[in-house]
Amino acid sequence: MTKNTIELPLLPLRGLLVFPSMVLHLDVGRDKSIQALEKAMMGDQTIFLAAQKKVSLNEPETKDIYKIGTMAKVKQMLKLPNGTIRVLVEGIYRGEIIRFVEEDEEFRVEIEKLEDIHGDTNEEEALMRSLLGQFEQYIKVSRKISPETLATVSDIDEPGRLADIVTSHLSLKIKDKQDLLELQNVKKRLQHLIRIISNEKKVLDLEKKIGQRVKTSMEKTQKEYYLREQLKAIQKELGERDGKTGEVGQLKEKIEESDMPENIMEVAFKELDRYEKVPQSSAESSVIRNYIEWLLALPWTKKTQDTIEIEKAQNILDADHYGLEKVKERILEYLAVQKLTESIKGPILCLVGPPGVGKTSLAKSIARSIDRNFVRISLGGVRDEAEIRGHRRTYIGAMPGRIIQGMKKAKTVNPVFLMDEIDKMSNDFRGDPSSAMLEVLDPEQNSNFSDHFIEETYDLSNVLFIATANYVNNIPGPLLDRMELISIAGYTEVEKLHIAKEHLLSKQLKENGLKKSNLQIRDEALLKLIRNYTREAGVRNLERQLATLCRKAAKIIISGDKKRVIVTEKNIEELLGRPLFRYGLMEQQDQVGTATGLAYTAAGGDILSIEVSHYPGKGKLTLTGKLGEVMQESAQAAFSYIRSRADELNIDPDFHETYDIHIHVPEGATPKDGPSAGITMATALVSALTGRAVKKEVGMTGEITLRGRVLPIGGLKEKSLSAHRAGITTIIIPEENEKDIDDIPESVRNDLNFIKVNHLDQVLKHALVEERNESK
Repeated sequence: MTKNTIELPLLPLRGLLVFPSMVLHLDVGRDKSIQALEKAMMGDQTIFLAAQKKVSLNEPETKDIYKIGTMAKVKQMLKLPNGTIRVLVEGIYRGEIIRFVEEDEEFRVEIEKLEDIHGDTNEEEALMRSLLGQFEQYIKVSRKISPETLATVSDIDEPGRLADIVTSHLSLKIKDKQDLLELQNVKKRLQHLIRIISNEKKVLDLEKKIGQRVKTSMEKTQKEYYLREQLKAIQKELGERDGKTGEVGQLKEKIEESDMPENIMEVAFKELDRYEKVPQSSAESSVIRNYIEWLLALPWTKKTQDTIEIEKAQNILDADHYGLEKVKERILEYLAVQKLTESIKGPILCLVGPPGVGKTSLAKSIARSIDRNFVRISLGGVRDEAEIRGHRRTYIGAMPGRIIQGMKKAKTVNPVFLMDEIDKMSNDFRGDPSSAMLEVLDPEQNSNFSDHFIEETYDLSNVLFIATANYVNNIPGPLLDRMELISIAGYTEVEKLHIAKEHLLSKQLKENGLKKSNLQIRDEALLKLIRNYTREAGVRNLERQLATLCRKAAKIIISGDKKRVIVTEKNIEELLGRPLFRYGLMEQQDQVGTATGLAYTAAGGDILSIEVSHYPGKGKLTLTGKLGEVMQESAQAAFSYIRSRADELNIDPDFHETYDIHIHVPEGATPKDGPSAGITMATALVSALTGRAVKKEVGMTGEITLRGRVLPIGGLKEKSLSAHRAGITTIIIPEENEKDIDDIPESVRNDLNFIKVNHLDQVLKHALVEERNESK
């Protein structure tokens, strides 16, 4: 690099060009361009701007970029929501690319500054005056450039800068602008620019003549329109109800016969009067007509008669759903209160649980049990406030929000209104839809709900709103405050077995054209299907696998091989293939440095084996198995506790200086996290450091503090079921979780021995085998 050259990042421009002294906003979205921009911002905010030869190229190469461009300063930079970056640049001087230094990650070039070449001062002055005169005439003809621009340009006394500023205001092709940018000779640049403006003026004069011809043609069209309107008036006087006149009469009859309140009817007649006066060819005509039709389509006073009978509701819920006793009990309590108070005002129910556990079907059952219409809207992915409140009628394609659309489908003012996936709403520059939902779900406000399209208030106080969500944490706090949560954690294996036998199998037999006599699935085969071919909290995949068995059976029966198919634990693999999932089993013998923990997953419970090994080193603690931050912190807490209690635990106090410790949780491809593995890690660590084995029949769950206290956990029901399935007979749980034992099915509860602890010393006492007289 010579003294006259400089090395800068290069930003290729598509469809525009920057001149010296020109200030312009650019949107940067390509990866290479963003890299170049970031490099410039890390330096002195200087960047080289050069235009692409072809606008269509998304990934230009060196040969596709003009050699001459402009060195510029980045004044401002703003990241937009769509990922692009908006920058404000100011051109400084012309430059020529000598060579490309870098072109892989980003473009980086060595440039040489190009100075303006001046000639005779008087001749340049004359050309400047001629250019200003031509530019003034161009502004008068084009009307695209404000007159104030001429005043600004007239104050420039430098000929080269004047040419650049005038060029930046002209609507020219990139090639023409590039030709002007490449002219270093100021005299030639001024002459070339004067020729271009002269040609542009001729084109504008021709456009003006064409515009006058079009205007004459439009006046003729308006005359024809006037005559047609006179014809319609004559038809009206003659009593002919054709065209728009007849349509207005029909709409008037519908409004008079509708159940609208008086104030809404006044608005409808007012809009109908406007519709009659507006020409049918006008765009406003269809907007008004659409608005009137929405007012007519909405239910304003029509209701269904509630028949809240608790016994009937319970029978319907029991028939539609197996298990979920606490959930059903809460729903029946809710309905009982509604019957006593004869008012729908109260908490909004929100059913929370993993996919496939029956949240939507529960809402349908509630609607059926009280004889109300049911309507459902999905809020997943909604990020525009107008989706809830509607668009204002001034916008093209305006329509009401989803709430009003749902009421139109319901056809009554008191339906059961399900808002699915309320936790999947998000927000962006178009507003926050969750804030708009606050008015919908507040019993004190929703009697006067305002939709931007309808404009008049609509009463939602008679609607029974039910929401569903997968994760509570994703629901905004103010919205969550307006709802009462009913948690549906998922089904146990026993419950899935009953659901498959009593609901899913009969449904799939019917859908696949089979009778009960054609296909029989033994209980042990169903249990293997649940354990080895599905892993979920709900029953969607279970239903899919049952559908597969029905199709296999249908093929066998149609082929004439058999008239009846019996699925057993042995032949299920022939029909469905190898098992898709495995579940944990307890260790075959007592192990040193290995403890069995209980985990809660979205698909229910599972056991988690935690292994610890130690070897000579300098006290390094290694954690593997794709552990989340919470589990890593649990391991650190367990390690610190053991260091603080080394003497009492019969461990060498200097072990952290002489040994490296490795904690591993198998199945490293599966992410693991959660606050319940603390005591398991601590037990495995103590076992490894003392040589005392962990009892194979013991599983444990609980979090640990630095003082050794054992903290409560969640999901005890699911964890206990996984332990029972794995053959574990003893479970160590936090003392504060004693109340959750009642949630565990009695058949499982009777086979397990629950040991309640509040300190790690108690855990070690029950989990480790008796200490032997061996060296450390």
